[in-house]
Amino acid sequence: MKRPLKLTLCLLAVVAGGVLLWSFQKSDDRNFRIAKNLDIFSSIVKELDMFYVDTIQPDKTIREGIDAMLYSLDPYTNYFPEDDQSELEQMLKNSYGGIGSVITWNAKLKRSMISEPYEGMPAATVGLKAGDVLMEIDGEDLMGKDNQQVSEMLRGQTGTRFKLKVQRPGTEQPLEFDIVRRNIQLPFIPYYDKLENNVGYINLSTFSGNPSKEFKQAFLDLKKRGITSLVIDLRGNGGGLLDESVEIANFFLPRGKTLVTTKGKTKQASNTYKTLREPLDLEIPLAVLVDGRTASSSEILAGSLQDLDRAVIVGTRTYGKGLVQTTRPLPYGATMKLTTSKYYIPSGRCVQAIDYQHRNADGSVGQIPDSLTHLFHTAAGREVRDGGGIMPDIQLAPEKLPNILYYLVNDNLIFDYATQYCLKHASIEAPERFQVTEADYADFKELVKKADFKYDQQTEKILKNLKEMAEFEGYLSDAADEFQALEKKLTHNLERDLDYFAKDIKAMIAVEIVKRYYYQRGSIIEQLKDDDDLKAAVKVLLDEEEYRKTLTPSSGQPQPLAFHVRPLEVQAGDWLFV
Repeated sequence: MKRPLKLTLCLLAVVAGGVLLWSFQKSDDRNFRIAKNLDIFSSIVKELDMFYVDTIQPDKTIREGIDAMLYSLDPYTNYFPEDDQSELEQMLKNSYGGIGSVITWNAKLKRSMISEPYEGMPAATVGLKAGDVLMEIDGEDLMGKDNQQVSEMLRGQTGTRFKLKVQRPGTEQPLEFDIVRRNIQLPFIPYYDKLENNVGYINLSTFSGNPSKEFKQAFLDLKKRGITSLVIDLRGNGGGLLDESVEIANFFLPRGKTLVTTKGKTKQASNTYKTLREPLDLEIPLAVLVDGRTASSSEILAGSLQDLDRAVIVGTRTYGKGLVQTTRPLPYGATMKLTTSKYYIPSGRCVQAIDYQHRNADGSVGQIPDSLTHLFHTAAGREVRDGGGIMPDIQLAPEKLPNILYYLVNDNLIFDYATQYCLKHASIEAPERFQVTEADYADFKELVKKADFKYDQQTEKILKNLKEMAEFEGYLSDAADEFQALEKKLTHNLERDLDYFAKDIKAMIAVEIVKRYYYQRGSIIEQLKDDDDLKAAVKVLLDEEEYRKTLTPSSGQPQPLAFHVRPLEVQAGDWLFV
């Protein structure tokens, strides 16, 4: 028997009204809880200001509360007050107003010192050198001020002038420099060149600013010079603007390919980014170098080229940052950078490795275990997974540096030796030919010994812990002879360790020395001399059959499913920081 139409309509109206009322109640409840907690927070600040035993600093106290609240969400959602916009500007534009130099802390002197002036920037052009100890800025003594405080004093409005007094090693009297702050543009591509066998190499350091323009120029220059394959080095590249990674990927992929899909709470945060231009080269073999510091936009470029089977990825697993940030204006000239969406590369996977939404009881977060990741497929059908960064096609073991090297660097002994070396040598050979000689290394060892250098040996620590546990569990008396024999063999021997790890230590010394004469470009050339990742990339590029095999699904692998992305049109002019 059919239900009367009027009764059916009445039932539908009641259901719809109930759903609408429930949604309104839910929204009202949420709005009430937000208003309630804001009122409580405001009251707490007022009570503290009126009754706390000491006078509070409103800016500092409230800023710490804001920072703690935002950090509970994820490390990428940050607040920037009006007087602290330089860091955000550097993130977005890869530039800032300053002198163009890295500074480091000298614990013995309790002062900052120049570590690495950038080529062509004010610090280098006025004559500042690595090792110069910073004494005064406009007459203000810098003793005890940490690197952050000194950095804030060195930075400032472009075109402003200040006096910097430094103490240079090897000179008796302090030196004074008159410096004009400039817009410091960090290099997008600190080095590119044609290597042996017509292999091109481009080191891309960031996606902030506009690196795609320089990348295009570098690639076209290498093409003119006759390269037949290309290595793109993204190691240590922490990301930047999403648009820039899409633009660079477009140089090697056909027009109209979907590279990134972002999905967020709002329509504005959900977009699809496609290749919009004709490519520069669809055929040249590509290899991309990645490591654990390859993150964000770098992972978009590497992941897109992997998902579309356009490049062989070489190195170690990438960082795993699949979150997208945008900026929002706040009152009084402040800005907030906040996470608004996740991004998904062509196969449909998100590379985010940490689930900040589901924290442990103590508030900590951890990596998503491999067992909980999901299987996806590249365009050709190769298996790839989500939830843990980009896994290279050719995976290499991470570089393990000896323990002694960490302490030599931390105690500034390699830095100090390079400073002394430069006082004795007005110039050195080109980076490609420079070597640390045995005589140089003998001088370095003497410096280390005179410094009364001490360092912890992990084997001694582990043996001590094992011995304590053996005693606790009653095994020590039976194993006393074995422990005694081990202790004799593991006796601290500085001379032996300096000789045993000479290769790694010499390599670090060479980088530090070359950097003093040839800046960042020189240090990269020096590091590439014995680079296992680069060797592996060049090897696969020169072996046509192996290159093709790497980009082809292994027998028995299933064919790819349809990509897990829903096409959306990106609004013109949008930019995202990832």
